[in-house]
Amino acid sequence: MRNATQIEIAVAEFFKPRVNTIVPNISWGLGIHECDLLIVTKAGHAIEVEIKISKADMIADKSKRHGHNSKKIRQLYFAIPEALKSHIAHIPERAGIMLVIEYPHECKARIFRKPKLNMQARKLTPEEILHVARLGTMRIWGLKKRIIELSKRRVK
Repeated sequence: MRNATQIEIAVAEFFKPRVNTIVPNISWGLGIHECDLLIVTKAGHAIEVEIKISKADMIADKSKRHGHNSKKIRQLYFAIPEALKSHIAHIPERAGIMLVIEYPHECKARIFRKPKLNMQARKLTPEEILHVARLGTMRIWGLKKRIIELSKRRVK
C-alpha cells in the first residue's frame, strides 16, 4: 500500500459518496474526537473509519484517550492494508475491520469483520449534518487551490 490517501479513497468508494456524506479529517466543530473519515448515512447515523497503515500506527492508537467512543458514532471501523491482517489483535473487538486490497490500478475495500453497533449513539441533528457537509465542502476549495499550485509547478 503506497499511502493513507489510497485507503481513504477505497473506503469512500465502498461507502458510496453519491448515497452518504463522507468527509475526511473531521477534527473540530462537531463535539467529537478527530476522525480520519466520517460517514453520515441518509438516516443520519455517523460511522467513523480510522485508517491505519502500519502495525506501529495500530499499536499507537490504543493510547488515544477518547478510545473512539462517542454518543454520536454508531459504528467504528478500522481500515487497514490487507498486509496488516495478521495484526488485527491490536484493533478493538467492537470495531469492524475493512481490508484494503491493492490491485495494479486501484485499491478496493471490503469488510473483513462487522462492527458492533453502538446502541447508545443517537442520530446527528440536521444542524450537525449540515456542519459535516460544510466541512466537506471546505476541503474542496483547498484541494482545488493545491491542484492549481501543482499544475503551475509542472508548467515551469
